[in-house]
Amino acid sequence: MSRDRGPRRLRRLDRSVLIAASLTALSLTASGCVVVHGEREVLPSATKSEAAKALQQFTTAYNAADKAYDSSLDADFITGAFGDIDEARLKAGRANNPDGNPAHTPLKLSDAKYTIPKKAGWPRWFVADTAANKGSTARWVFVFTRNSLAEPWEAAYLTLLAPDKVPRFKTDKDGWAEAVPTNSTELAIAPGDLSEDYAGYLKDGGTAFADGTHTSAWRAERQKESKKPGLATQYLDDPLTSGDYLPLALRTTDGGALVFFTTHHYEKQTAAPGTTIPTTAAVQALTSGEIKQSLTMEFVSNEVALDPPKGSGKVSVIGRIQGLTSAKGD
Repeated sequence: MSRDRGPRRLRRLDRSVLIAASLTALSLTASGCVVVHGEREVLPSATKSEAAKALQQFTTAYNAADKAYDSSLDADFITGAFGDIDEARLKAGRANNPDGNPAHTPLKLSDAKYTIPKKAGWPRWFVADTAANKGSTARWVFVFTRNSLAEPWEAAYLTLLAPDKVPRFKTDKDGWAEAVPTNSTELAIAPGDLSEDYAGYLKDGGTAFADGTHTSAWRAERQKESKKPGLATQYLDDPLTSGDYLPLALRTTDGGALVFFTTHHYEKQTAAPGTTIPTTAAVQALTSGEIKQSLTMEFVSNEVALDPPKGSGKVSVIGRIQGLTSAKGD
């Protein structure tokens, strides 16, 4: 079982073009040509109009893919954990409904609020906090990323939060937010360590994470499932931190950060002799091999956590979206 995975897919653009575009941006002034090095200059990741366009392009592509159950239709606008989850959902849907999604209802996003960090280096990224016509009153919180000027913006993270759970972000006098480095020592847990620490917590418990739906309650649910008569369940949790799974953090007004991160999970179910493993059509569509006595399911999960200033409390995991990406029967 792999401990980590690289980016979701290879870019189709020529590598030399990408490197040239990402390293240097040119702007002309009255005195001549000024070179701005994007990897060193602290700049806003996007303008508000660019962010709005990225959200609109994503929504159009997402709706087309959902209607047709065809992941190729939004592949250029989605990546990372959210991309893995969406791709598997569409694959399962198409396997069971080759003519498309009979229950398709277009996603409509409104009241978009953009939080754009001012930062150096790639990836550039921003957060879009929106209302939607699905998910009741929950806010749909997206993170859009790109790794060069030549790439389109892609949605890498999605979480649904109650309106009062979306924190207030620290901004400067011009309204730009502050990105927190992955190796920051100012927080309870460095953003770059959250994925590994969370995976360790799910296995062994501990005191680093506050009790809640996605921490203590999830561990309790797993322990209950592992002891179900006639069906033994084992779990394995891994961090995902590189490439398009890079954790991203925004400074909040209390000095902490809101951190988006990814984890990778396996769940193996083994049936006692004379019993069967219950499955669904969606699970079967993503399963290779024949389910005889066991089923190993692979999941990708994107989480969002409130990471307080060091010494001021525990990390609270306030949102999690998890999806089955593949399975194997034995």
